Amino acid sequence: MPPDVTTLDIIAFVWFVGSWVGFTVIQDHLLTGRNMVNQHLKIVRRHWIERMLNRENRIMDAQLFGHTMHSCTFFASTNMLVLAGLIGSFGAAERAQQVVSDLSFTVQTSHQMFEMKMLLMVAIFTFGFFKFTWALRQYNYCCALIGSAPMPPVPDDDRKAISQAIGEALTLAITALNGGMRAYYFALAALAWIIGPLFLIAATSGVILVLTRRQAFSATEKVIRVQTQWLERNDSSKAK
Repeated sequence: MPPDVTTLDIIAFVWFVGSWVGFTVIQDHLLTGRNMVNQHLKIVRRHWIERMLNRENRIMDAQLFGHTMHSCTFFASTNMLVLAGLIGSFGAAERAQQVVSDLSFTVQTSHQMFEMKMLLMVAIFTFGFFKFTWALRQYNYCCALIGSAPMPPVPDDDRKAISQAIGEALTLAITALNGGMRAYYFALAALAWIIGPLFLIAATSGVILVLTRRQAFSATEKVIRVQTQWLERNDSSKAK
């Protein structure tokens, strides 16, 4: 443990980790059925797969699916570049620490403390890399599921069961992708620790507020909610 670690540093680090884990658990596992973008899109994906099962020509569906896979590949590649840069910076850690320490708005830290903060960044982007690659593998599994989907006409019961299964598999892949992208947000918050522990607490809280607003209180959420409600109403009216 570096000698200059303060109680406030420990509190800030615990707040950072607790906020990240807590937000992930709440967002991905506890907020089922709530007015959140991710929850709306689960329903939208199920309806998308149902529409796909009624189409003989599925080129458009393949293109939409490929777009999300390309996004995942892009983030995974970018993540590796960031990791390579961070690991390479340890070769010039003393010089980097000196440059950071010379800034007027940063706290003075020991070399061990500076390396700890850098290791935190490495850990965050390593976690992000595992999330992105797991998402990419799940996308490949979804490709197999979509490729095995029967051609129309598909009985209603079978169509609903298949769309539910493929939609859930696609949601799991996107959840992993979201977890990797979330690592970028929290990496920016962790970067504020270089300035000081209070800035780490403030930056972490700011990231939580931004992500919560985008998920639950943004104009995008309202638009997607309207479309989701229309899809559900339309589906209910057809069932009657």
